[in-house]
Amino acid sequence: MKIYTLKTRKFSLANRGDLELFFIGVGYAFTKRQYQTNLLVIKGEDHLLIDCGTRCPHAFYELGIPVTEVKNFLITHSHADHVGGLEEVAIRGRYSNKRKPIMIINETYQQLLWDMTLSGGAAYNEENANRILTFENYFDIIRPTKIPDCPRETFGAQVGKFDIKMMRTKHVPESSADWLSSFWSCGAIIDDRIMFTSDTRFDYDLIDHYEKRFNFDAIFHDCQFITGGVHASLEELNGLQEEYKSKIYLTHYDDNWEDYLDMVQGFGFAGLAKQHVYYNFDK
Repeated sequence: MKIYTLKTRKFSLANRGDLELFFIGVGYAFTKRQYQTNLLVIKGEDHLLIDCGTRCPHAFYELGIPVTEVKNFLITHSHADHVGGLEEVAIRGRYSNKRKPIMIINETYQQLLWDMTLSGGAAYNEENANRILTFENYFDIIRPTKIPDCPRETFGAQVGKFDIKMMRTKHVPESSADWLSSFWSCGAIIDDRIMFTSDTRFDYDLIDHYEKRFNFDAIFHDCQFITGGVHASLEELNGLQEEYKSKIYLTHYDDNWEDYLDMVQGFGFAGLAKQHVYYNFDK
C-alpha cells in the first residue's frame, strides 16, 4: 500500500484504475478538529461515498468539488455524522443538478432511512402524480442481494468496478446483545480486500469471521479511547490477535488523538487512519 497526501495529488473522484480509499474525515460524531468519518472509494472512473455526515458537504467544498458530483452512495446507519449531509445531496440533486444519485440500499434500511430521517425535509416539497415524494424520486437504487452461508446478515452488490459487501454490525443500543438485536447498521467490504466497519461496538466475531474468510489487505475500524458506550474501545481492540491488529487502522476517533499515539503504536495497530490522504492498494 502507498499513501499520497493532497500535497502531492489533487483531489479527484477518479484515478488511473487502482483501488484507492480517501477519507473525507476520520473524526468522531462531534469532532471540531477534523471532519467526520466518511469514506470515498475510487477505482478508475468509478467512485463510491460511504456515509455522508453533517459536515461532509462542507468538506467537499473545501476540497474543491461539490458533494453533488458524487454519483454513488452507501449509508451505513442513521446517526447524523453518517447521514446528515444526505438531504442536501437529495434536494440539490433534484432541483439544481436535475440528476438522481445512486444509492446502494436494501428494502429494510431504505424504509428506515426515509421514514425516520429524510422524509421530513424531502417528502413534502412537491406532489408527484398527486402524491408526496418518495425515496425513489430522489435516488436511483441498486438493491443488494443477500449472501448465503454468512454467520450474520450480509448483502452484496456490484457498483461499477466495485464488489461491495455489507455486513450487519452491533452498534446501538448499548444494551443490545448482538447485531440481530441492534438497530440497523452495517459495515462494508470492498473488493474482498478491505474491511470498513463504520460504527460498531467491539465485536470479535465480526473481525474474526470475515478476516479468516477474506484475509484483508487492511481493516479500518471504528475506535474510541475510553471503554464503554456504543463504540469499540482501544483497550477492547487491543485484545485481538497481533496479526489482526497489524492490519487495523483506527477511525472515528476523538479530538485528543495525539495523547494516544504512543499507545496505538505500542499495542501494535497499523496506526490511525488520516483524513485527506489516498490509500492506494495497488502500488
